[in-house]
This record gives sequence, C-alpha cells and structure tokens, in this order.
Amino acid sequence: MSLRERDVRLRELMDDPACDPDRLRETLRRFDTVNRLISGWDTVYRRHLRPLLASLGRPARVLDLGCGGGDVVVRLARLARADGFDVSWLGVDPDPRALEVASERRGSNVEFRSTDSAALVREGAQFDVVLSNHVLHHLASDELTSFAADSRTLSTGLVLHADIERNRTAYALYAVGITPLAPGTFLRTDGLRSIRRSYRSDELAAALPGWRVERPVPFRVLAVTAGAAAGPRTP
Repeated sequence: MSLRERDVRLRELMDDPACDPDRLRETLRRFDTVNRLISGWDTVYRRHLRPLLASLGRPARVLDLGCGGGDVVVRLARLARADGFDVSWLGVDPDPRALEVASERRGSNVEFRSTDSAALVREGAQFDVVLSNHVLHHLASDELTSFAADSRTLSTGLVLHADIERNRTAYALYAVGITPLAPGTFLRTDGLRSIRRSYRSDELAAALPGWRVERPVPFRVLAVTAGAAAGPRTP
C-alpha cells in the first residue's frame, strides 16, 4: 500500500446503497465525535466564518453541501449563535439515509434537505457562505470541477471546502486512534480509505486553479475562494 498517489479505485463501504443500514447510522452518528477531534472546524470558523458574519451587518445564510449526518453544520450553528449572529443554516445531501440521521440533530435555524448543488443552482438559490466537509475526496475529476463551480455560483461571499490531507502519519495515527469508536461502524475501514483517496495540498491546488489551499490544522486541507453569485439572495 502506497500513499504516493491518490487511490481513486477505492470505494468507501458507506457509499454502497446496499451497505448495512445499522452500521451506516452508527457511522454517521459518531462522525460528530470524529469531526470534533480532527476536522478543525472551530479553527475554520474563527479564521473565516466569524469575520465574514461580523462584516455583513445583517442576517446570513450558510449552506453545507454533502452534510452527511449534519454534525458539522449544527456545530457551526452553535458557535455562531454563541457569538450573537443571526444565521439560517441549510444542510443538504442527496442520500436520504444521511438525512435520516441529520434530522435527529435539527435545531434552531438549522434545516436539512435531500438535494445537491446542481439542483440548488437550477433553483437560483444564493447563500453568503457555501461549505463542505469530507466531500472532495469522493469526487472524480470532472465531478470536482462541477462541484467547485456550483459552489461559487451559489455563494455571494465565501466558499470553504475542507477535507483530509493524504499523509502517512495521519494514516498511522487514525488507524490506532479510531479503534475505540469503530465497533459497529464503518469508521476504521472508510476513514483509512478516505485518507488514501484524499488530496495533498499541492494536488488540490492544481485541481482547483484560482483557489487558495490552506492547512488549518494538521493533516487537513481547506480550499478557499470568493463566491461568484451576485444580486439579491433568494429566501
């Protein structure tokens, strides 16, 4: 097994429509703990989201594309609410199995829909911020291009796509560290496959020309750009 190149042939178990539904639900539920430990969204919020929300001087709308079980968007909503910001949050995912788990987390100003970026573009929807977590490594090159373009079209302000960075140390640490949380889930197998499928920062920068790629915390990449949408926001 080599990490020199992305292993795009790998498929995560949870992406199989016929995967064990109980293990899938537990995987999605435990992502909350995993993301709190490794995803660095609190740092991304402080560096990017909070300054933008503070600059608007009005209520904001934020979209989470491929929200999975909804833990990231709910976490960000809590951080923004603690800072006194008036924000409406929408998490979307085309997989209804993910939305079943996300609906368990529905809270104040947080909604979930079963849809995707292309459908939202066709609707003419607009948001102040568009973000995603752990979506990019799932996409083929043409899908990445269209997903990035849709994200910019949907955003009047900022686009933030966060993912794992392929790294041998990250692979070894995750293989050991995830063990207590893994029973009854796909977390270990799929997490290691995700690392093997993921980008290094230079690769992601090459795949998304014109975007800035940061490392907000160790073993993470964040693709950042300005939104391309203009005009009034749709309700």
